[in-house]
Amino acid sequence: MMNEKKQKVKLDKNDLKLLNSGQGLKTLFSKEEIDLVSSLKKLKELKQIESLRIELVKVQDWIRKNNKKVIVIFEGRDAAGKGSVIKGLTAFINPRHYKTVALPKPSKDQQGEWYFKRYVEKLPRPGEIVFFDRSWYNRAVVEPVHGFCSKEDYDIFMGQVNEFERMLFESENIIFKIFLKISKEEQARRLMEINSNPLKKWRMTPVDSKAQDLWNEYSKYENAMFERTDTKIAPWTILDGEIRNQALISSLEHIVDKIPYKDEDL
Repeated sequence: MMNEKKQKVKLDKNDLKLLNSGQGLKTLFSKEEIDLVSSLKKLKELKQIESLRIELVKVQDWIRKNNKKVIVIFEGRDAAGKGSVIKGLTAFINPRHYKTVALPKPSKDQQGEWYFKRYVEKLPRPGEIVFFDRSWYNRAVVEPVHGFCSKEDYDIFMGQVNEFERMLFESENIIFKIFLKISKEEQARRLMEINSNPLKKWRMTPVDSKAQDLWNEYSKYENAMFERTDTKIAPWTILDGEIRNQALISSLEHIVDKIPYKDEDL
């Protein structure tokens, strides 16, 4: 008969309080086998997310009261979790003072217009935050990878984008450019999960289905994007997107840290 090794877990008062809460009990008994270590880790993450969301509510109030304009761009590979992080960020802020933008493929008329025009139309009003689930940087990566734009279109974009963002900055827009980074293996796992789930399968696009085969091509254009568009006024922030809760925490921390709000002002 084999001796079973029992894992000893030392709990303090705060740990016990977390575990004895409604969320704690739900997390603890969510699986057949109780795992105190992983349950506590998850509960502490949820507690941290809650605290950061409270700060984001304060941030939004400061933005509204001071008529600030905030642009938050999320870029990343297919299935990197951009939409999920944006949902996590906006879960408890005032819906009257933010909007999420995920533009579809441009129409024929839009294809003949200045590339940035349809994005300009979605920019924030004073007192508003706009979250872009993909942005004008489609032209820096997705479009050239899949042949949706010509080399000339790409070159023109890369020549204009820094100046475009300088104009946004000088028009008193606060700009965040966040890139969620995931591994090829994690992307494959997520795409398989989406494709096998009847409730999520609609999200699988022809572009998504080619993501793994074009991995290296994506890398080439992403590297060029970072090298040429990482500027002092609009720098890129690359966050680890492998673990969903951690990606949300990192995004919350980054935004809360960079907005100069103060509790006493509120």
